[in-house]
Amino acid sequence: MHIATPRPVFDANSGGAAPFGDLPEWDLSDLYTAEDAPELTRDMGWLDTECAAFAADYEGKLADLSADEMLTCVQRYEQIDVIGGRIMSFAGLRYYQNTMDAGRAKFLSDCQDKITTFTTPLVFYSLEINRIPDDVLAAKFDANADLARYKPVFDRLRTMRPYQLSDELEKFLHDQSVVGSAAWNKLFDETIAGLTFVIDGEEYNIEGTLNFLTDSDRTKREAAAHELARVFGENIKIFSRVHNTLAKEKEVEDRWRKMPTPQTGRHLSNHVEPEVVEALRNAVVNAYPKLSHRYYALKAKWLGLETLEVWDRNAPLPTEEQKTVAWDDAKALVLDAYGDFAPEMAEIAKPFFTDGWIDAGVKPGKAPGAFAHPTVTPVHPYVMLNYLGKPRDVMTLAHELGHGVHQVLAADQGELLSSTPLTLAETASVFGEMLTFRKLLDNAKTKEERKTLLAGKVEDMINTVVRQIAFYDFECKLHAARRDGELTPDDINALWMSVQAESLGPVFNFMEGYETFWAYIPHFVHSPFYVYAYAFGDGLVNALYAAYEEAPEGFQEKYFDMLRAGGSKHHKDLLAPFGLDASDPTFWDKGLSMISGFIDELEAMED
Repeated sequence: MHIATPRPVFDANSGGAAPFGDLPEWDLSDLYTAEDAPELTRDMGWLDTECAAFAADYEGKLADLSADEMLTCVQRYEQIDVIGGRIMSFAGLRYYQNTMDAGRAKFLSDCQDKITTFTTPLVFYSLEINRIPDDVLAAKFDANADLARYKPVFDRLRTMRPYQLSDELEKFLHDQSVVGSAAWNKLFDETIAGLTFVIDGEEYNIEGTLNFLTDSDRTKREAAAHELARVFGENIKIFSRVHNTLAKEKEVEDRWRKMPTPQTGRHLSNHVEPEVVEALRNAVVNAYPKLSHRYYALKAKWLGLETLEVWDRNAPLPTEEQKTVAWDDAKALVLDAYGDFAPEMAEIAKPFFTDGWIDAGVKPGKAPGAFAHPTVTPVHPYVMLNYLGKPRDVMTLAHELGHGVHQVLAADQGELLSSTPLTLAETASVFGEMLTFRKLLDNAKTKEERKTLLAGKVEDMINTVVRQIAFYDFECKLHAARRDGELTPDDINALWMSVQAESLGPVFNFMEGYETFWAYIPHFVHSPFYVYAYAFGDGLVNALYAAYEEAPEGFQEKYFDMLRAGGSKHHKDLLAPFGLDASDPTFWDKGLSMISGFIDELEAMED
């Protein structure tokens, strides 16, 4: 089963307050109208009954089913996935609107417990599928074209064949998850949401405090950085315990499954070969000097500083106009950019604004960051933002709306085939950002405005590529070190600092306390090794956009076909129509050269 609680995994720097118009809130009634809605009660009862009936009808029998019977079995399983996913989407989205509401937290936990219990009898399904001989399964596909459409689902399941445990152990792990990783994830979420930071006598949550790191006033940026360090330091034992426990739990399960590396499970779920990720990682690390090191040296010069402090990393340029973008203006800009590329893209995006599919405002207890959650294919996605009117918030809107458009287009594949691997899930979002950025760049009226836009884009790309690969290296080191024993907070701090200077460059000075800044990053907790998907997506989109500029004729149609494919095709097959291949070692250099080219232009402006 892939029923899961939505996670705020696409993080954005935002916080504070400003006048930017009425912000939309979610209308979750397309899922359910309330916790006690009769439809929800009905669906929960159906799920209980159908899971038991499915197990009674099929356990121990999958290999002997005819092709027609196997199709019926898969369709029944898919419907269970839809109903369970619908319930968990509703419970999860309500929770993320206010993680401090005890009633919402209890409802989410109760739903999780019930659905885990209901679906435990289904653990046999993937285990038995993986025991069917290749030739037997191939014969079933040959006999029924409708069943053959699900072949990518079977192929993904069967990548786990070498790492499968006994039926009894798999059921135990399924049952135990609610008091294992899920419980530690929830502790992390609630701890982060409950943190209070005090700046100039005012209290802020983490979003509001992180927002100060992009303030034009350097004293405010410095105060925020020190306050973040103070609060993280006070809570470092909790964060250290969460990371130690989750990394150890992963190590135990990986050992039992005989996974060759801690990263193997993520690569399998992403349907990407380890050597492709390694080529990406190496290309980015080798490019640090010509990307982040070069850019931040320029930025220090613009700011009139010999060295940069960590609170200067996301500082606005001195020439940058401090403006607040009203919500309606942000909406118009993104929809115009989408519409210029393809009118269909803007049409798909419009209901997000008009039908309660976006929750945009910063509110007490609301989860930080931003995400797009696809819910289930018969409904529609929902987008969460913490919108504060900054230009970067507009780019976050463009990013998450890109996810939403992708999810709408892929929904026709059905529940089991719509979900895109994380490596490709970032494609439409980063492409949406690029379209919006190019629209802004084309409209720039002065050299300074162009410089500001280019610098902002380079910073975003460095955050997406360089920072995320540094995060990936940190995680690799963390999980490797945890295999040798318990890690103290100082141990984890040292691992964090070991990747900072290398990735950011010699122009940076690292304040005391910065060593704890690993503590608040949700990716490490919710989705180990997730972070390289950002760099993968950015590099892929840069290559795609270059292909678009070189040959715009017919590109939109191929692009929409790629999005509609959802998870039904491998990255090789999806990129082939564009003449691109991610397994080619030079592929990543093409994407990185776009960032380098922007920095070239910025350097040329200095002459």
